[in-house]
Amino acid sequence: MSGPSRIVVVGASAAGLTAAEALRREGYGGRLTLVGDEPHLPYDRPPLSKQVLRGRWTPDRTALRRADHLDGLGARWLLGRTAAGLDAGARTVTLADGEVLGYDGLVIATGVTPRSLPRGHELAGVHVLRTLDDALALREGLLTAASVVIVGAGFLGSEAAAVATELGADVTLVDPLAAPMIRQLGPLVGDLAARLHTRHGVRVRTRTGVRELAGEDGRVVGVVLDDGSHVPADLVLVAIGSTPSVGWLTGSGLALGDGVECDELCRAAPGVVAAGDVASWHHPGLGRLRVEHRMNATEQGTAAALTLLGGGRPFAPVPYFWTDQYDVKIQAYGLTGQEAAFHVVAGDPAEGRFAGLYGRAGRVVGALSWNMPREARTLRGYVAETTPWAQVMTPTGG
Repeated sequence: MSGPSRIVVVGASAAGLTAAEALRREGYGGRLTLVGDEPHLPYDRPPLSKQVLRGRWTPDRTALRRADHLDGLGARWLLGRTAAGLDAGARTVTLADGEVLGYDGLVIATGVTPRSLPRGHELAGVHVLRTLDDALALREGLLTAASVVIVGAGFLGSEAAAVATELGADVTLVDPLAAPMIRQLGPLVGDLAARLHTRHGVRVRTRTGVRELAGEDGRVVGVVLDDGSHVPADLVLVAIGSTPSVGWLTGSGLALGDGVECDELCRAAPGVVAAGDVASWHHPGLGRLRVEHRMNATEQGTAAALTLLGGGRPFAPVPYFWTDQYDVKIQAYGLTGQEAAFHVVAGDPAEGRFAGLYGRAGRVVGALSWNMPREARTLRGYVAETTPWAQVMTPTGG
């Protein structure tokens, strides 16, 4: 059976771009079309909440590749165009403007969409942060904002709180959970993060959600919390997580759970693969996962492309992510959620430098370092080997 001659990649960010590059690198010489709902050529997202928001980078520095490199892919770029539907049986993608794209192979890499509060997003001064345009609008607002409320203390909200504080704003960080990033990193790290932000002047309001956004004359003026208190704000960032961008796939016949459900080869249906934030796949060692981290987008884009060309293998990465806040760099590998046990194996949390391992079901499943990057790379081996938890709990294990 011959390989595909028409491949469509829906999603022109890191995962989609990497998939396109892998296709060409592996010798695919057929028609290649990339569809992106933003007008920009592929750019990197992690700097948006860091260097771009601080003003240290201009937008052009976020570009993932030079324009001449992209020209060399020999692809048709449909930017500022949105996919509206998929007919997996007929193998067609329909765009919002009515154009229909036929394909033999399809890469779904549409990423995620920020969650919104039930009401209030129509008010001036209320922001989300996902795209380059979002970041530029948020930075412009932060330059004049006196009081800022950030709703959601996960990675994105915590990073934005650090930047807003450094820019001189009076910042309140709000989350219904007990501590910043506790869901992702557990209570010990969450408590340290709360102290870190408090030390830099952020008001950390945990264990309370948002009842409503208060507005006057069409502009946000404050946030009413579940406990009835009112926090003044002339800028609000809503950072309460994201949902996979799969609305356009309704009725396509693909399995849509928490994202596009794929097998261990990133395959969602015959001739269809998915990659990046939108993909929920069966990790051979960790079960079903959906990972919203930059490194995974790159690795999975390549893996999905190989599957589409018939040379795929089970996608079994060690997930990696990082976050920079003030003078702290946190790096983590594997699964690090609050349901796992956490054991410090190097350094001392009280001294601001430490590293530890996460365990679940008798095995090491994750590793984290706080200002100890070299130790993080060392501990990655324990995660990759799923080392017995009892081994790392002994003096010789760490």
